[in-house]
Amino acid sequence: MYTSSPIEIVEVGPRDGLQNESVLVSTEAKVELVRRAVAAGVRRVEVTSFVNPRRVPQMADADEVCAALRDVVGLESIGLALNERGLDRAVQAGVREVNAVVVATDTFGQANQGQTTAQGVDSCAAIVERAHSHGMRASVTVAAAFGCPFEGEVGEDRLKEILTAVAQIGADELALADTIGVAVPVDVTRRLGLAREIAPDIPLRCHFHNTRNTGLANAFAAVQAGVFALDASTGGIGGCPFAPAATGNIPTEDLLYLLRRSGADTGVDIEAVMDTARWTGELLGAQVPGLLSRAGDFPAVANATP
Repeated sequence: MYTSSPIEIVEVGPRDGLQNESVLVSTEAKVELVRRAVAAGVRRVEVTSFVNPRRVPQMADADEVCAALRDVVGLESIGLALNERGLDRAVQAGVREVNAVVVATDTFGQANQGQTTAQGVDSCAAIVERAHSHGMRASVTVAAAFGCPFEGEVGEDRLKEILTAVAQIGADELALADTIGVAVPVDVTRRLGLAREIAPDIPLRCHFHNTRNTGLANAFAAVQAGVFALDASTGGIGGCPFAPAATGNIPTEDLLYLLRRSGADTGVDIEAVMDTARWTGELLGAQVPGLLSRAGDFPAVANATP
């Protein structure tokens, strides 16, 4: 591992993890999932999204979830807002950070949030400006930054155009998302280099899906490229409801194992996250995609000697 800096894990299970699950999860269970993440040492948690409940029924209780989390010490709550109506709800709900999204292709943008890419950039600009006026942190995610389920390859020239526009918005953080899990490490290295060139002063975050089993390799490539914040979902659950054949995020516990064995510090209790992954599987009535909660940590006994 080519870093001595701590790696920040952003837990997205309560939002991006649950949103594509067919089993409707109770408000109480969502709150428990967030509380477990914070107890394990995670600070930034994407707790919900403020979207139309008819399009994403799993997130219909966003306001109730946020109300129940107000007393959680140490939680830096994140809410997804795709438009200014969503931002209004996020402000009212009291989340600490709002995440806005621009999709790298027009076709997927229309399917995901009813906007072209250009309209998405304008929407993100308005969300970031207003979030800052309310004292909130604001990040922007470029979704489908590595490939689109409808238009195929997203060229580097296209991504450069989007990043150049987003860099002018004034976001506190910029995330590149492999929404449909098509990237390989060389793509990650090249596109992060492009982002660094265009927006050298904006902290970067990465969001990977494991659709084609390259998510963890991509996360490792991102860290080697100097990214110190990574999204992950406990158990590896999740996916985008508007992307065909969508599958889950990289599993938080598997990522923690990779990073720890590579010498990186996260400050997160891997055993606690493994326990939550198993609990999540029971909650959903199916085995989670993540592997560490099945295989177990290594060495099996903490602080075991060779």
